[in-house]
Amino acid sequence: MARITIGELSRRTGVNIETIRYFEKVGIVAAPPRTDGGHRIYEDHHVRALGFIKRARELGFTPNEVRAFLNLGGPGTACCGEVREIATRHLEQVRAKIGDLAKLERLLSQTIDHCSGEAVPECAVIDLLDVAPPADNNACRKRRN
Repeated sequence: MARITIGELSRRTGVNIETIRYFEKVGIVAAPPRTDGGHRIYEDHHVRALGFIKRARELGFTPNEVRAFLNLGGPGTACCGEVREIATRHLEQVRAKIGDLAKLERLLSQTIDHCSGEAVPECAVIDLLDVAPPADNNACRKRRN
């Protein structure tokens, strides 16, 4: 069994050292044994686990979802039915985000189409971003009367 330093684990997996420490701190990765000098010593199974975690995070799974996969046994041992339930919920969230992004794309596209691009103070994009209600000029007149 290979004894791997945190630096070597980082190089093999492409995961930043601080991220590895964070994953240990929040319990996604089991803390490895340490040398007498206090240095972490990882083994080959840590490489596989960290690669699994990295890929799951790249696919947008939350730390809690990743932890759930690992609690089910992780790669090679987790029950596919339970993993499928988590993945199905995640897919629903992804589809909802895609829908939201499509709406955002249409709104921005329409707004940009209404923007003249000229050197004038009226700009559809600025109007979209300006959340302050327009000034009510009648309010000033009402107070004066």
